[in-house]
Amino acid sequence: MSSESFLPAGAHNQTDVYAVHGADPEVLAYAMAKYSRSALSMRESLAEISAQRAEQFLNTFYFQYGHRSIADLAHIALAVERLSLLAAIVLVDEQRWDGQERSTRYQNFQKSGWYFPDFGPDSASAQLYTQTIDKLFSTYQQVTAAVHDALKQRVACPETMKPDAYDRTLKARAFDVARYLLPLATNTSLGQIVNARTLETQVSRLLSHPVAEVRDLGKKLRDAATSPAWNVNAKSGAAFVQKLEAFGLSSLHDFSRAESGPVGNGALAPEGNLAAEAATLLNREVRTAPTLVKYAEPNTYLTQTRAEIEQAASEILKGIEPASAPVVDLVERTESLEVELAATLLYWGSHHPYRQIRDIVAGLPASRVSEIIEIGLRHRGKHDEALRVFHAGAALRFDILMDIGGFRDMHRHRRVTQIQQGFTARHGYDTPHSGDIAGLEEAGVLSEYQHAIESAHSASVKIAAGSAPEAAQSALYLLPLATRVRCLFKMDFAEAQYISELRSGPAGHFSYRNVAWEMYLALQRQHPSLAKYIRATDYTKPIDLLQR
Repeated sequence: MSSESFLPAGAHNQTDVYAVHGADPEVLAYAMAKYSRSALSMRESLAEISAQRAEQFLNTFYFQYGHRSIADLAHIALAVERLSLLAAIVLVDEQRWDGQERSTRYQNFQKSGWYFPDFGPDSASAQLYTQTIDKLFSTYQQVTAAVHDALKQRVACPETMKPDAYDRTLKARAFDVARYLLPLATNTSLGQIVNARTLETQVSRLLSHPVAEVRDLGKKLRDAATSPAWNVNAKSGAAFVQKLEAFGLSSLHDFSRAESGPVGNGALAPEGNLAAEAATLLNREVRTAPTLVKYAEPNTYLTQTRAEIEQAASEILKGIEPASAPVVDLVERTESLEVELAATLLYWGSHHPYRQIRDIVAGLPASRVSEIIEIGLRHRGKHDEALRVFHAGAALRFDILMDIGGFRDMHRHRRVTQIQQGFTARHGYDTPHSGDIAGLEEAGVLSEYQHAIESAHSASVKIAAGSAPEAAQSALYLLPLATRVRCLFKMDFAEAQYISELRSGPAGHFSYRNVAWEMYLALQRQHPSLAKYIRATDYTKPIDLLQR
């Protein structure tokens, strides 16, 4: 006999676990939220909930009472196609984000196309922009072929490896080099699966961005979440309805007769038209988040704070050139929490290294430090979370200066608090010339590479000074992925250990392999007793180029 037979009255030892499929995201969120307000099971809740009731519930508890965690229960899949690399970097900058983007390693971006901003009457800038993009892409194609050929001369195909796999592997290594030439205007595509709470925050952040394409992307995301979704089963559903109509199964009465004999054309049964009912069920419109995202608007807290922080940074750092800094600077903690917050705010609004800013802020009067912090919070609304800058107190702070391409890979580490500075050409660019790849000099295309990058930087400066709408923002699209960007990565030891081990591995891109190795070395210098537990791969040692 089951032990259940001997349980006291009211005791239950049989846990029931089942997956749920087919419910609209907001309806499912409502059903899960009801666990806190109802004794009904999930099956019972979903059986009685309609989309209209879910909307009424969410309008009350989500918007009026501020129970924001309810939106964590509604997950939405979105495809975002033909957006620029610049917009993609902004889009994925969420700490609660899951998705995948087109890989610069496995796809040839020569065919992807590129974004063209609005230059208005400034035809000279438009022409310079187009010429620069064409030059970068032609050099990208040239470098890909040259490095691929150089690798084939250096590395022979093992007898145990199929020629197709050998060629694909070396082509991926060649794309790793050529990607440095891709401008931020390059089109990419990505898919994301996020909850409605993250989506609402994401849309609001995008609508607040200074770049027109990014603002337009925010509107399109909001429209996609509130409009009918693309139904993967629509075609097969419509075909099934057509079959019902073709067989003359106009009613459930006809359906029962069809099971035992030829289909008749009798009068319509009282149950109703079966084909119409099937069409209603199979082809109904589904709006993934019509309630939770419809009110997403530009975030005035973010836009006002960003403008005022940039102004404060320009005043405090006026006349002070950015100090030279290593690729990775592990900034030890010597300051108070107040100084850390103020320094991080100014870092966000400038292009200086964190250590330099921290030391400057540490020398300011306490009243001035408080004023900077106050700027970061004065515009915070009733339901606004404090800016990411205020995620302070992490034990390890790495100030990293690396190429944008490598940064895109490091950007994926969501457990890290990342404070990214704006894109700029003032930090120069990286040149892949040594290490575990065939260098540009070896491939015979170093001068072509340097000329394309430097011409792009020069053109970006000219366009920024032009008369086009949002000229400074449009100029950023010309910056190739070789361009360096500065970002502050705050993390705990476990995450530093994870990144150092994962990203230094021989299968990775040489750019972030170098950064991960430098992170390990910085930890080894400051915390040798902890660094010994990190299994990092020495970037300076040769690797098997065919290892993936």
